[in-house]
Amino acid sequence: MGSTQDIPSTSHLDGFCYFFGHPLTHSLSPLLHQTVYDNINLKWSQIPLDSTDTELFLRLIQDPKCVGSTVTMPHKVNIIQHLNELTEECRDIGACNTIFFKEKDGKRLLVGTNTDHIGIREAFFQNLPKGANSDIYRGRPGMVIGGGGACRSAVYALHRWVGCNQIYIVNRDVSEVQAVIESCKKAGFGDSLIHVKTVAEAEALEAAGAIVSCIPNFPPKTPEEIEARAVIEVFLEKKEKGAILEMCYHPTPFTEIGIASEKLGWQVILGTEAMIYQGLEQDRHWTGKPIADLPSKQVHAAIAAALAAHGKSH
Repeated sequence: MGSTQDIPSTSHLDGFCYFFGHPLTHSLSPLLHQTVYDNINLKWSQIPLDSTDTELFLRLIQDPKCVGSTVTMPHKVNIIQHLNELTEECRDIGACNTIFFKEKDGKRLLVGTNTDHIGIREAFFQNLPKGANSDIYRGRPGMVIGGGGACRSAVYALHRWVGCNQIYIVNRDVSEVQAVIESCKKAGFGDSLIHVKTVAEAEALEAAGAIVSCIPNFPPKTPEEIEARAVIEVFLEKKEKGAILEMCYHPTPFTEIGIASEKLGWQVILGTEAMIYQGLEQDRHWTGKPIADLPSKQVHAAIAAALAAHGKSH
């Protein structure tokens, strides 16, 4: 996309947010936000902007009716340099998935934040036993599978919210993991990260209590992918179990890693849970309404129906 002719009209709306990224196929984000707005009687929508043109995006969001934007790949890191302010979590994670506006001295400032870590936190908190049984993960090591932007949010969430004393990272690409560790160390929470490269290293480590998988649902093919999958299997097969959040939900939330985990006695949390809670957090910023006043049940029902319909069509 490069011309304004491709951009949907917003003249019929009282307010809107953008969904900026490329490619945007199959995302449930517009459905999530439309469900929120319809249920709280706002004549708003989320407008998909499938584009790599950052300058175009920065012009479009100046529209007075624009309340902010979701930012997804490949823009989560690059967009930061164009913003006026960043929240603490956005700085620490090093990636922005949400823009909202703030008025200061008569000017409208672009503020970047990251709600992905809230999505991960709530996916665990809302789907696991409270109280005495919360030690399923608290005080135990955590593990993140992957090395991209979602991995950084997962490390931040496991460190800040879930209470993991160490965090293992398993990924096929050594340089990606090194970049994550260096970034997290600069932000002050990288010292507890351990890159687990081999089966032998995995066998010698304590079992993880909370796992976040941030990789696509593809069978391993290269030697590096096969070794990484073997490392994951070592942790899944350990006697002590916990909960695993499978962030991948397209084309199905029931992934190879998720199915294997369930068979081995792990509690599997679907990635749509993290997606829903990060989206509700975005709408908290945009609407000004507290999370408790947003229609969480209706959003869960709409996303479940969309997944069921997709499953029947394939």
